[in-house]
Amino acid sequence: MAFPVHRMRRLRGSDAIRRMVRETVLRVDQLIQPFFVVEGTEVANPVSSMPGVYQLSIDRLIPEVKKTHELGIPAVLLFGIPAHKDPVGSEAYSDQGIIQRAVREIKAQVPDILVITDVCLCEYTDHGHCGVVKDGRVLNDPTLELLAKEAVSHAKAGADIVAPSDMMDGRVKAIREALDGEGFTEIPILSYAVKYASAFYGPFRDAAESAPQFGDRKTYQMDPANVREALKEAASDLEEGADMLMVKPALPYLDVIRVVRDAFPQVPLVAYNVSGEYSLIKAAAKMGWIDEERVMMEALTGIKRAGADIIITYFAMEVATLLQ
Repeated sequence: MAFPVHRMRRLRGSDAIRRMVRETVLRVDQLIQPFFVVEGTEVANPVSSMPGVYQLSIDRLIPEVKKTHELGIPAVLLFGIPAHKDPVGSEAYSDQGIIQRAVREIKAQVPDILVITDVCLCEYTDHGHCGVVKDGRVLNDPTLELLAKEAVSHAKAGADIVAPSDMMDGRVKAIREALDGEGFTEIPILSYAVKYASAFYGPFRDAAESAPQFGDRKTYQMDPANVREALKEAASDLEEGADMLMVKPALPYLDVIRVVRDAFPQVPLVAYNVSGEYSLIKAAAKMGWIDEERVMMEALTGIKRAGADIIITYFAMEVATLLQ
């Protein structure tokens, strides 16, 4: 396509023509808004490392979920911070746990929004790890029973989708069997199939109060250097019954999103635009170094272009407002 017969700038000359030929379009109905839920009333604790993000009590959460729904965002993702933590994260699977009560209240007041619940133990354990710990080691198989109990308790409360994020081997199978055994055969599993042991989670751990009290999570989350392993993880989770796959984080792993997308074209693929990615943009914008709005949209469009069908992002409500 040689110049001057072909001039690439012909299709860039106006906003109207650029929109008409645009290959990748970010839509509100492809976004999920996360929320952090805490005990108490009239609580809205700002997360210092995540400007604009708060820990919310249920009464303060409901108006935000209503705003989310009014903006056309189809789903919220809930993380719970309990008042009490113990070695086995018992509040995670309590019928009166913070997430279980939050789900019931959302479904009562905003019934049309999809409620996705994070299924993990790290916010609920006093040691901050995602499973049962013995002699300083996170035990895989004993953890599966607790994760299955947690998923079932979320489904009983009214969750529309459960999302296991722990990265224990076999947890999708355990959860699927438990859900089916309790009659929740229609509840989809959104698996954090490809979750890296990333440094980009730091602000999230502030928000969820889930930092490990010893060691790290490298024995169960993936090595950031690996991509072939991502395909093994995704294939395993699909075989165990996952309905959707997730890659987390997003921006440093666009190549992984593309590889997983190409390998499993028939499966909805979710990418998590994580806390560190969000906070980097917010911090640079605060310093006046970047145009926050443009960078936000460019980053999310890049995630979509890499192959994600759906994006979990703390920017969801801001993006939806812009797109309206």
